[in-house]
Amino acid sequence: MKVAPRSPAVRLSALALLTLVPIVTAQQLATLQLNSRLLTLAVNVIDDHGAPVPNLTAADFELTEDNHPQRIAFFDQASTTPLDIILAIDASESVAPYQHLERGAARTVLHSLQDQHDRIAVIAFSDTIVELAPFTSNPRRIDVALGHVHHGHATALYDAVSFASQRFIDRGLEPNIRRVIVLITDGENTTHHGSYESALEAARRAGAPVYSLVIVPVAADAGRDTGGEHALMQLATDTGGKSYTIAQQTDLAPALEHVSDDLRTQYALGYYPTAMTTLSPIRHIHLQLTNPALGARYTLRYRTSYYASPQP
Repeated sequence: MKVAPRSPAVRLSALALLTLVPIVTAQQLATLQLNSRLLTLAVNVIDDHGAPVPNLTAADFELTEDNHPQRIAFFDQASTTPLDIILAIDASESVAPYQHLERGAARTVLHSLQDQHDRIAVIAFSDTIVELAPFTSNPRRIDVALGHVHHGHATALYDAVSFASQRFIDRGLEPNIRRVIVLITDGENTTHHGSYESALEAARRAGAPVYSLVIVPVAADAGRDTGGEHALMQLATDTGGKSYTIAQQTDLAPALEHVSDDLRTQYALGYYPTAMTTLSPIRHIHLQLTNPALGARYTLRYRTSYYASPQP
């Protein structure tokens, strides 16, 4: 069958229609892909006595990124939001006297924390970092892993935070899952191939708040690394986590219980960034309560920044 050629008017109409179709460049496509990434925040709201504040809704929060308002697309009481937890245990000689307490307290609290949707991995760090158990929901595997902590001489503390963070990054984006790093350590980094800055950047890229349980066997010890303790406190603050000081052996189990309570009384918020608002790789988040009276009474704890790309 012979097809009649199109008239000039038809060709002009087709060209005009094409000019109305937007051309998406590679850079714009990358931006669109970035903006489709769901950002999740774990938020603790506490009153003047340190008690969690329940029964808030999405309407009670206002969220901005780099001073641009963002719409909360996901909201949940975090007690129903699954947890991915990496328990990082200091296996250096300096905490050897706490070895049995580390294992016993971790077993007790992790079992109480874990439900069928939570996943836990265990790593031990001294001279090197060893993954004792990959992510699992099987309590028995956690028990076995905690029984295979072998002590070394040095403490690769910052490397351990980076290692745990990279494990999260390697798993890729998993919407509506909270990531958490729990450190049990004396706070002293004794190696030279890791830094506070690299650990903080890794944790930010992974979106994982750090909960640090800092063991201080002898509070008045002249060799006590107060700088390391303060660094871990700051690391917890910068990532939206919390730090606890373990001054006595009996303090460890209650501290882990506080971590459990903290994670189970969070709110989970999620949003899709509306635009690349700055050329900086770091985006800054600000969250507040819509009611100024409540904002004056309650304190919010959450991660205040993230990297636009998980990988450097």
